[in-house]
Amino acid sequence: MAYITLNKNNFFNNLDIIANRTKSVDKIALVLKDNAYGHGILETASMAQEYGIKKAVVCSCKEAQSVERFFDYILVLGEIPTFKSDKVRYTINDINSIEKFPQGTKVELKIDSGMHRNGIAIDEIESAFLKIKEAKLFLEALFTHHRSADELTSEWFWQKENFKIAKQKAALLAKEFGFDALRFHSSNSAALFRESDFDEDMARVGIAAYGCMELPKALHVEGFKPILSLFAKKISSRKLNRGDRVGYGGDGEIVKECVVGNYDVGYGDGFLRVCAENGYKTPQGIELLGRISMDNSSFLSNEKTILVFDDARVASKYAKTISYELLASLKPSIKREVL
Repeated sequence: MAYITLNKNNFFNNLDIIANRTKSVDKIALVLKDNAYGHGILETASMAQEYGIKKAVVCSCKEAQSVERFFDYILVLGEIPTFKSDKVRYTINDINSIEKFPQGTKVELKIDSGMHRNGIAIDEIESAFLKIKEAKLFLEALFTHHRSADELTSEWFWQKENFKIAKQKAALLAKEFGFDALRFHSSNSAALFRESDFDEDMARVGIAAYGCMELPKALHVEGFKPILSLFAKKISSRKLNRGDRVGYGGDGEIVKECVVGNYDVGYGDGFLRVCAENGYKTPQGIELLGRISMDNSSFLSNEKTILVFDDARVASKYAKTISYELLASLKPSIKREVL
């Protein structure tokens, strides 16, 4: 079976760089949604705990339950509570959803500072505080999300100013409504590395921790190392002659006599089919032949095992997409091993 390895040394290297920017390991909240960006949520959570990370961010209640034993604080981004835990906080994404939260739930209020996807408008903050109070929820934090922190534009700056206004307003309202002092956070991976003097309560880091953050040249940060490598094992091999054609539609034409190996990785595993349309080659320069099938792919190789990719930033270029999509496409059923 195809398998994935996770390089713990590279992961810790990336966390060292992040901790240096946040000024404290305790301010790192590791984003583990969507199976830890394809890396394996349990494997990644275990490594993070070993490093000393105490905070995590997930999308669903199911994800929160699966990693509850590893962390002291977990923020659920996308669901109304289905279980209670002193460790878990839930995001209010819409002012009309507040009444759906069970009494006593720990919540964090998301602010729409300009992305216009989820969150409360700044002029709705006072109304939201009133509804939270009436619903008897425990409001602990205010946060936002940047839409263009990884792009060299002015948008990061004006979103930051919008959130500054929201923070000032919320701090006053917290006192008025009798809430404890609020925490504030806004930085994702890219936004964190645009800060010259990080001063919020935590940063929500995902792609930087996994070593695949890509920024414009002017914002580039050195030192990050990808931690995930995808390998495939040979199912069969055959000697083919010039003019023979490989796979569905016969797309893979043989130009000279060679041995072709068929390997146990395909689009059913998350090796995106579109890669075949753009001349995919492995890190060792081994050529993919023909179309990617659901469960296997053919390469110009007779090796027992091949490295399909070890840097999603490079591999994703063949799919004309971003590393996030390629990584998140990797199926949870693939065996993952921490090295």
